[in-house]
Amino acid sequence: MPIIVMTLTATAPRNPIARCKDLCSGTAAGPFGGVKAEPGAKAADMEKQSALARLMGLHGDVHVDFMTSPALEGNALGDSATRPLAVYVPPQYDHLGSRRYPVLYLLHGYTGDVAALLGARPWEVNAFQWIDRLIVEGRMPPVLMAAVDGFTRLGGSQYVDSVHNGNYATYTVRDVVGYVDREYRTIDAEGGRAVLGKSSGGFGAMHLVMEHPGVFSAFASHSGDAYFRYAHFPAFPAVQRTLERHDGDVAAFVTAFEKLPKRPMSDYTTMEMLGYAAAYSPRSSAAFDIALPFDVRTGALDETVFGRWLAYDPAERVAGRLAALRRLRLRYLDCGRRDEFALDIGARVVTQRMRDAGLEVRHEEFDDDHRNVGYRYEVSLPALAGVLDTE
Repeated sequence: MPIIVMTLTATAPRNPIARCKDLCSGTAAGPFGGVKAEPGAKAADMEKQSALARLMGLHGDVHVDFMTSPALEGNALGDSATRPLAVYVPPQYDHLGSRRYPVLYLLHGYTGDVAALLGARPWEVNAFQWIDRLIVEGRMPPVLMAAVDGFTRLGGSQYVDSVHNGNYATYTVRDVVGYVDREYRTIDAEGGRAVLGKSSGGFGAMHLVMEHPGVFSAFASHSGDAYFRYAHFPAFPAVQRTLERHDGDVAAFVTAFEKLPKRPMSDYTTMEMLGYAAAYSPRSSAAFDIALPFDVRTGALDETVFGRWLAYDPAERVAGRLAALRRLRLRYLDCGRRDEFALDIGARVVTQRMRDAGLEVRHEEFDDDHRNVGYRYEVSLPALAGVLDTE
């Protein structure tokens, strides 16, 4: 589901960017020891850091690399196969050293991209600031974190392989993981990797561990898309009405959407459903040749097409993917109890079906809606890092 462009500020955690006095003086330490600052070390570290890391107030660093993925070349939407990859490295990281680190792979939500994940706002903490804080405070062991770019012209890929969009699952598990393992000092094994994300990124995390067992040993889904019967049905009537204004022509709608200086929410919802259709029910590799889960003229549900969508629904896939799920060291789902897309119900259903199959699941709920819940990284990042291999 989307990281909506029009966002509401939710209750945010404390002191978002400022570094605490105890950490800067080297007196704070958690169960993992934290980072001890020596006299003059702060100034020296800042000289080595990227400008982006300094802007976000990090102790560690962020590298923004660009990599070309064969899996995305020649896609119908004309999206670039060269993608940004933002990699966080902790203060302890030494590219020339002998120590190797586990990696957390971070997936953004619908309408998101790497630039959005790197964005910092007053009174909020992004994922890079969270992981840096948790490591420096000694609340989790040092790890790397790689933010994957899954954006498409239609707003997102869902991190699935699609004849229309390109093979975003393959891009992630083969090309991105392979690049990170070649270019950084990683623990190059299943036990050294976990994947997490919010909304469509949470869906992506669940999809990748079920579709590609052996790559990641744990996942965390924050408000991830699941139980599509509740999550998607409510949007279909509004999308049908919007497309009707464009004579049911998907290409005409997309072209008009891209020209608008400001777009109504119904247009964003329509683009979102087109993005899902391009991922779940493409017809061919021709641009905008996608099957919608309803009749564009009448709005009647197309059960056959929606069945193709359900084939990707994590709630529907649990029973058939138990071998992949059993490999995992941690299965983590959470969601706000007031989620506008009923994804709290989706998380409950996925959790219960896993538990019914004898799997342990960490499932948490909290009093919030779908938006601005990045503070939940404070919980998931240490949980994931805690089950990964270390050196």
